[in-house]
Formats: sequence, C-alpha cells, structure tokens
Amino acid sequence: MAEEGEKKFEQISFLREGNYLLIDGFACQIREIERSKPGKHGAAKARITGIGVFDDQKRTLMKSTGSDHEVPIVNRGSAQVVAIMGDVIQIMDTASYETFDVAKPKDVQGLTGGAEVEYLRYGSNIRVIRKK
Repeated sequence: MAEEGEKKFEQISFLREGNYLLIDGFACQIREIERSKPGKHGAAKARITGIGVFDDQKRTLMKSTGSDHEVPIVNRGSAQVVAIMGDVIQIMDTASYETFDVAKPKDVQGLTGGAEVEYLRYGSNIRVIRKK
C-alpha cells in the first residue's frame, strides 16, 4: 500500500474505461475492461487493466462483476509553479495556497516559475499533469 486517501466503493459492473480504481492499494486509471459471460457454475468476471496514476505501472485486477471494489477519490486542482529545483518543483495551490514539492514531470514541457499547472492529488501523492 503506497498511498492512503479518501475512497468509496462501487460495483465492478458500473466501472468504465477512464475511471479510477484501487489495484493493490495504488490509484490506477482504467485502460481496458474485458468481461466474460457467466459459466454453468459461476458469475460473470471482469479483467481490468489499469495504469498507475502516480507511478505509471501497469496493474491488473480479476473480479466478479457483481462485487464491490474500492474507488479512490482523486482530486484535481490548479496551482502555480513557485520554484524549480532540479528534478523537483514546488507548486502552490491557487485556491488554498498550500505548497507542495512534486517530482518534475517528464511529459510536461516549458515549466517556468509563475506558470499555471493542473495537478492530481490522492492522499499524499501529487502529480502535475499539464501546463495551462
């Protein structure tokens, strides 16, 4: 378990691609859902493939479609870049004025001091996803 934040429970059959799901305690975004038909003695199953929101690791989950599973409440926010210190950037939330030290994203180009960014947050994990 790498992270801990708010979560709710949702039935597997209601999940869609693009939704978030906790797999092995990590917040993942669902990339693919394969559903199997119920057999003679069993319930329908779903094989869910997700990519970690904060670590980009591929994870899979196999579960009955009628069962409930944990869904993380991932918050999205806007922030301003305060400082860039090598591989770490410091951002300040524009609504609450909280500051966070975050790993510098490799896929977001042109980050400078004062730039507005959008970030995802779940528990103590924060990731900058794009520049505004």
